[in-house]
Amino acid sequence: MVRSFVFYLVPQFSLLPFSGAIETLRIANRMLGFEAYRWRITSGDGQKVYSSSGIAVDPDTSLADERRSLMGEKRPDLVLVCSGVDVDDYDNKSFEAWLRELNNRGCGIGSMCTATHLLARAGLLKGRRCAIHWENMPGFCETYPEIDAHADLFEIDRNIYSCAGGTASVDMMLHIISREFGEGLVNAICEQALTDRVRPSSERQRLPLRARLGVQNGKVLQIIELMEANLAEPLSLIEIADAVGLSRRQVERLFRQEMGRSPARYYLEIRLDRARRLLAQSTMPVVDVAVACGFVSASHFSKCYREIYQCSPQQERALRRQARMSVSENAFSLAV
Repeated sequence: MVRSFVFYLVPQFSLLPFSGAIETLRIANRMLGFEAYRWRITSGDGQKVYSSSGIAVDPDTSLADERRSLMGEKRPDLVLVCSGVDVDDYDNKSFEAWLRELNNRGCGIGSMCTATHLLARAGLLKGRRCAIHWENMPGFCETYPEIDAHADLFEIDRNIYSCAGGTASVDMMLHIISREFGEGLVNAICEQALTDRVRPSSERQRLPLRARLGVQNGKVLQIIELMEANLAEPLSLIEIADAVGLSRRQVERLFRQEMGRSPARYYLEIRLDRARRLLAQSTMPVVDVAVACGFVSASHFSKCYREIYQCSPQQERALRRQARMSVSENAFSLAV
């Protein structure tokens, strides 16, 4: 029996997870010698959709076509929503209603990259585990604190599929294929795709701190992990020192040796980095962003933000909005 997939493309979708998922299905068909998987591409209006890299894809169907097909033989087994940057700007009530119709009819529904936001907005993630890209995790958790989100490569919870984007879409597809055709086919696909292993869903998305920061001192790594885990309610330097079994003076000295700055300065920088992501990825008021990143007042937050980024939080958000509008205008001019 042929399994049918629908890929719904949101403007500015990420090309890598989309193409990785389809290529995995294509290679599976080739290795099997028959069509086990079939797919089609759709968009809201059925018109060309531009990815965040500027590459356009021509859909096979429109949202209206897909809503009609729910009643017939073309009803899909799994719908995967592909989005990318500026996912919060996508507002389509018919699309959300379609997702709920799919769910009510028992169809599989999935998200790739940032599209977990869209499934959450449609009300499909209550009581479900889901995955989302690490960069979007802070904004997602602030917007949907009740949803069980994880920085895993992918999650499959009953009929809801979610993957963090990037090459994680390949891992999720290989997992789906292994359930239906076994490890032999998965190994053959990996050999064709020149990948040496299938990553489990729970594998970390980001590089370990040691590799990411180039830091070798174990105590410093412990301290940074504590800081990253306590951004909304920052720990005092004494609390940090006690937790790692050092004195305050030793922590100060180690940090200056390994990181070239004080622990207080580094802690401030990672809190502001999180704030910058929240400003870019959510519509949270600036004062709420300040509180979420451990600042006691919006004025103190703005002062620190300007010191690091040479602009206020409000200016940062305005500049990003202007950049998004410019990208949209360029895409429109290309389509015309």
